[in-house]
Amino acid sequence: MTFSDLLRFAAGSLGGHRLRTALSLLGMAIGVAAVVALTALGEGARRYVIDQFASIGTNLLIVVPGKTETTGIPGMVPGTANDITLQDAEALARQIPEVDKVAPIVVGTEDVAYGARRRQVAVVGSTQEFAEVRQVSVSRGEFLPATDMERGRSVTVLGKKVAQELFPGEEPVGKIVRVGGWRMRVIGVLAPRGVQLGMNVDDVVLVPVGTAMKMFDRRSLFRIFVQVRGTAGLEPAKQKVIRLFKERHDGEEDITVLTQDAVVSTFSQILGALTLAVGAIAAISLTVAGIGIMNVMLVAVSERTREIGLLRAVGVGRRQVLAVFLTEAALLSAAGGLLGLAIGWTAIEILVEIFPALPASPPPWAVGAALALSFGVGLLFGWLPARRAARLDPVLALASR
Repeated sequence: MTFSDLLRFAAGSLGGHRLRTALSLLGMAIGVAAVVALTALGEGARRYVIDQFASIGTNLLIVVPGKTETTGIPGMVPGTANDITLQDAEALARQIPEVDKVAPIVVGTEDVAYGARRRQVAVVGSTQEFAEVRQVSVSRGEFLPATDMERGRSVTVLGKKVAQELFPGEEPVGKIVRVGGWRMRVIGVLAPRGVQLGMNVDDVVLVPVGTAMKMFDRRSLFRIFVQVRGTAGLEPAKQKVIRLFKERHDGEEDITVLTQDAVVSTFSQILGALTLAVGAIAAISLTVAGIGIMNVMLVAVSERTREIGLLRAVGVGRRQVLAVFLTEAALLSAAGGLLGLAIGWTAIEILVEIFPALPASPPPWAVGAALALSFGVGLLFGWLPARRAARLDPVLALASR
């Protein structure tokens, strides 16, 4: 019996029991589709995080109050004995040659109002350098003025969404709005930017950092973003920043300096492990599908006992009988795997259409592993029924009803 004979014989047998075959195919397809879709989501989340950091360049240091021994994640740092102040930010700009731009950050929440329209927004206090450090620009008007950090001015730059909601059909530049208890003149509107490093830039109000510190009655900064001249100077600049703060804070190292690659690496490791975990969970369904194939094949063996006896009687050996049933199992698992791959890819395409910001696509290893696992599971669970068929006594098999 040639290989083509085996394929024709197995395909004919599967085609003769279409409902049973279809259910087995569906079980295997669902398992493969789950692996492909879930790993694509995990990989998409990892790429999204990396793209977010890449969008603001690769030469950025983030100075965070508090000391942690690990690279950590921004916002997960314990309290600090000393505040980081505007004077610290000014010292960074003056005393470290590798530093190109320094953008101190103060963040709070306030009501912003124009006439009868009012809404609560995130208020970010910073300087003119914020535009270059965070890669934002204005679509109308101008950005925050270049003034002394400690000097507050009653001016503001609105995010696109805030401007649209407060000034529908009107030109906001030049108008007076109230931010909390402060009257401020709108000097610009940000260009659309979307979510960047967890902040929706279209839904914020920017004010000078000195004004923000008075508005929220703060002495300490939330963060300091430091842009370094070239990526080669990133590590030397980081060490100099740590030494400078240690000198200014009475010999105590009470800050954490994060580099983009460290933060990206942390997120990448977490999301990579998550992708593996959800892929493994989805792979369990392939085992369930394999058990389904085994049950189908066992039923097929019991229904085709006389057929097996006839094959043995005309000289077909045990190995060929074994090969016939293993070929059926292999066809079921391979066809189910390819169908599942098509379903998974279609689901991903639909998801990306709905959420274009998420670059979801399955990693090549996940696609290969899903197909290999589906094929392997099919053969593994098809082995027992095939072995049972091959061991049937031809005389007893022909006499069965």
